Amino acid sequence: MVNQKTTATVDIGFSHEDFAALLDKYDYHFNPGDIVAGTVFSLEPRGALIDIGAKTAAYIPIQEMSINRVDAPEEVLQSNETREFFILTDENEDGQLTLSIRRIEYMRAWERVRQLQTEDATVRSLVFATNRGGALVRIEGLRGFIPGSHISTRKPKEDLVGEELPLKFLEVDEDRNRLVLSHRRALVERKMNRLEVGEVVIGTVRGIKPYGAFIDIGGVSGLLHISEISHDHIDTPHSVFNVNDEVKVMIIDLDAERGRISLSTKQLEPEPGDMIKNRDRVYDMAEEMAAKYREQMRAKLQGNTAIPSIEIGVSDEEVLPSIEDEDVPPATEDEDVPAAIEAEEVPAAIEAEEVPAAIEAEEVPAAIEAEEVPAAIEAEEVPAATEEE
Repeated sequence: MVNQKTTATVDIGFSHEDFAALLDKYDYHFNPGDIVAGTVFSLEPRGALIDIGAKTAAYIPIQEMSINRVDAPEEVLQSNETREFFILTDENEDGQLTLSIRRIEYMRAWERVRQLQTEDATVRSLVFATNRGGALVRIEGLRGFIPGSHISTRKPKEDLVGEELPLKFLEVDEDRNRLVLSHRRALVERKMNRLEVGEVVIGTVRGIKPYGAFIDIGGVSGLLHISEISHDHIDTPHSVFNVNDEVKVMIIDLDAERGRISLSTKQLEPEPGDMIKNRDRVYDMAEEMAAKYREQMRAKLQGNTAIPSIEIGVSDEEVLPSIEDEDVPPATEDEDVPAAIEAEEVPAAIEAEEVPAAIEAEEVPAAIEAEEVPAAIEAEEVPAATEEE
C-alpha cells in the first residue's frame, strides 16, 4: 500500500514593510547628470510625472521640456511615452528627482555644431533679433551671434530680422557659452568659388583705413593694401581714393579660411607710379597687365619655383575687430543648473504602489524669461563681412 503524504500549505506573510525593504535592496541609485529612460504616466498643467524605476515618481517642469519655448506639456510629451531624461537635481525631501529634456538637447546641439565647424560647413538661419553689436540667429536650437563686422549687406541691421543668411562658424565654445558666426565669410567663400587669382574685377571703395582701402566686389569686401596701390610711395590711401570711387583691381590672393580677398592695382601699372600720375592708363591696360601677371605665375609654376605668398603687411586683428572681448550674447539663456525646485512647487512624491488616477499639481513657475540681449559691440568699419525669446 502506498503511503500518501499530505503537503501542508504554509501561509507566508508579506507586509508593506517587507515590500519596501525589497525595493530598497534592488533600488537603483540616480545621480544628477545621469541620463535615464523614463515613461510618462501623468501630464500636469506645468509639468509631468515620469516613472524612471525609482520608488518615487520623478518630475519634469515645463521649462525643462525643450530647448525651445513650450506652452503646454502636450506639445512635447504623450502619456505612456518612453524616452531619455537628464537628472537635473537630486532628490528633494519627498524623495523626488527633477528631470530635464532641455539639457539633453543642449548637449546634442553643441555636439552637432562642433561637428559642423569641423567640417567647415555653411549653415543657413533666420535672423530673429538685432542689437547695436550685430544680429542673433538660432543654430540647432542654440542662439548664435553675428558681429556687425561680419554682416555683409548694405541693409540696416534692423531690416535683417526674418531674413535667412548663409553663415560660417567663427567660434564654437560650449565652456564659455559662445557661438559666433560670420555672414561675410560665407559670402566670401561663395564668391571665391567664382574668382581666380590674377582676375581683374571692378569694385567700389567702401572704406579707407591708414593701411589700405576696402573694395566691394560684388557684395564681398577685398583689401587693397597701401603697399599694393602703386610702385611709388604713398603716404596714405586717402591721397589716392575717396569712398564710393569705382576702381579696377586685380585679385592677388584668395584666403578662404580667413574669408579674405587681397587686391592690387600696383600689379596693373604699365609704368611705376601710373596709379598716381595716370590712373586712366592703368585701367585701360588692366587686362593686358593682368595677362602678363598670370603668364609670370604659370612660368614660375612650370619652373617648380614656389610663388612667394603675398604679404600685405597687416594682421587679421587690424582688418577685423577681435571678438575675444566683445559683449557676445550667450548661446544658451541659462546654463546654470537651478539649485533645486522648491518642494511646494512640485507635486508631492508618489509611492510606487499607489499611483492615483490624477494628481493635482501646484503650478511650477513659468518658463524662464529670455535674458535681455546686451547692447554689444561697436563694429569696426569692415565692409562686408544665443536662447529663446
